[in-house]
Amino acid sequence: MRLLVIEDDDRVAHLIGRGFEEEGWRVDLAFDGQMGKRLALTPDHDAIIMDLILPKLNGLDLCREIRQARPDVPILMLTALGTTDDKVEGFDAGADDYLVKPFEFRELSVRLRTLLKRQARQPVGSPVTLRLADLELNVVTHTVTRAGQEIPLTPKEFKLLEYMLLHQERLLTRAEIAEKVWDTHFDTGTNFIDVYINYLRKKIDRDYEPKLIHTKSGVGFVLKIG
Repeated sequence: MRLLVIEDDDRVAHLIGRGFEEEGWRVDLAFDGQMGKRLALTPDHDAIIMDLILPKLNGLDLCREIRQARPDVPILMLTALGTTDDKVEGFDAGADDYLVKPFEFRELSVRLRTLLKRQARQPVGSPVTLRLADLELNVVTHTVTRAGQEIPLTPKEFKLLEYMLLHQERLLTRAEIAEKVWDTHFDTGTNFIDVYINYLRKKIDRDYEPKLIHTKSGVGFVLKIG
């Protein structure tokens, strides 16, 4: 397995690199956004760990470019910023997970292995199109329509809606959504899941009937008709 680490702090980059080399990875290091972009847009790496704040090309813009060119490569974003808005920005840019500095290497390693396991899961015989009422989601083309109108979604909004459609009419707790969609434990100190539910409501429910996303106060959410 080959890993790309994009981190402008030389000490942190080398610590991460040595840690993963001891686990058997081949590791390449990049110390600014432009260098990271040159390496990341090749098909050589199985996963990418990158800092949010980078010189020459900032992490959010870099993440968007990587995600557009390589939609399936796992991206784990590192940052000293840990607010809900910061996390939402990172996920919207295409990051698969988000780890706030300072962190222990052991947690970083576990997070990355979790992302790789999720990527390796390829359900057999799963439907190409998921439907509820006049809402349709195509898992191959990554398109969503309601009443025939295409609705643009960010990568994380798409994954959240896909999970809800796969488990429609079942109550989904915030903890379950955090684990299954974000591969992380729900942090009660942030409300990023509620933020994404609200994003989906505005896009797929606000201008349509019947309403499909329902909240069970204090518990979670249900995708169903009526």
